[in-house]
Amino acid sequence: MTTYLCPVDGAHAAVDSAPWCCPECGGPWDLEFTASPVPLKSLGQHVNSLWRYEEALPLPTKAVSLGEGRTPLVPMTPTVSAKLDFLMPTLSFKDRGAVMLAELALRLGPERVHRVVADSSGNAGTAVAAYCARAGLSCTVYVPESTSPKKTEQIRAHGARLERVKGDREATARAARAAADEAGTFYASHVYNPFFLHGTKTYVYELWEDLGGSLPEAIAVPVGNGTLLLGASLATAELHAHGLIAERPQLIAVQAEAVSPLAAAFHAGEDDLSSEFLGTLKTPAPTLAEGIAIPRPPRARQILRAVRESGGTFLTVTEDQIRVAQLELASHGLFVESTGVACWAAVGEWTDRTVTVPLCGAGAKTGLAV
Repeated sequence: MTTYLCPVDGAHAAVDSAPWCCPECGGPWDLEFTASPVPLKSLGQHVNSLWRYEEALPLPTKAVSLGEGRTPLVPMTPTVSAKLDFLMPTLSFKDRGAVMLAELALRLGPERVHRVVADSSGNAGTAVAAYCARAGLSCTVYVPESTSPKKTEQIRAHGARLERVKGDREATARAARAAADEAGTFYASHVYNPFFLHGTKTYVYELWEDLGGSLPEAIAVPVGNGTLLLGASLATAELHAHGLIAERPQLIAVQAEAVSPLAAAFHAGEDDLSSEFLGTLKTPAPTLAEGIAIPRPPRARQILRAVRESGGTFLTVTEDQIRVAQLELASHGLFVESTGVACWAAVGEWTDRTVTVPLCGAGAKTGLAV
């Protein structure tokens, strides 16, 4: 049976009765789940969405699906390709994980779940709001007061209650977690709930399928809370364990220079973001990459370990590089939000290895970076 597992202290909890975090240490859950091999040759007979990889998913049904997944993979240079995850139903890659959370909340039933709560800088909240609307679930989304008006409009359009929080992304998370402790509330956290990570891992399964059972030498991922990176790490581990790839690709983690605690920790040889280490860093500055502006991600230790184990690294990009990258992609016909261009800014000119970048949010959500 699939159960929650705390990676810090080994605590277990049943999925249908667990609190939103480990009751022992307050940290995020992992999922004790064993994926089965995905049959590449018969995938053509499967549903044309991320649910085609049902052997690898902890929730095999798809009552709330909006057809998410199966986004195009487009060559940009001889060595760099882009996966157009901004073509998801809510225009961001967060649909991959949000559909899993809504599916789980629906499965837990009305006796257990009276309302769903989420916190986000915009895209995750929009995705949760949309899939809750699809599932007929009441939803409240907490966002920082600086969130793009286009994103908040999208959240409201799906019928969710919007709660603006004064302060930064951390303040927003604290407000949502306080609400999550109320009875009958399901915390659809893209950070604390591991079902989200098992949704984002389908990004790599799609790459593997599109490339005929192989993967590029490197996968670049924008990292704030690390949900796409940790999903990618899960997928590459599963594919390798099942003998479906010969080697695991490098994970290239990209942060905005203005808010880059993980990059600093990685290059300093740190295993986690301790309070002492964070005290040595510069105060985070405003950044165009709002979606990855996370000063202290709860899964920091897991993120750093995943990048090291893959033989990858952390890169940072400046605000000017973000502006240039957004215009450059637009000149190729791809209008991507400012967070979503970070990986192209970091590795778009690489020629020494094959690498894929995710274009994970539509430019219509934020407009041009100024």
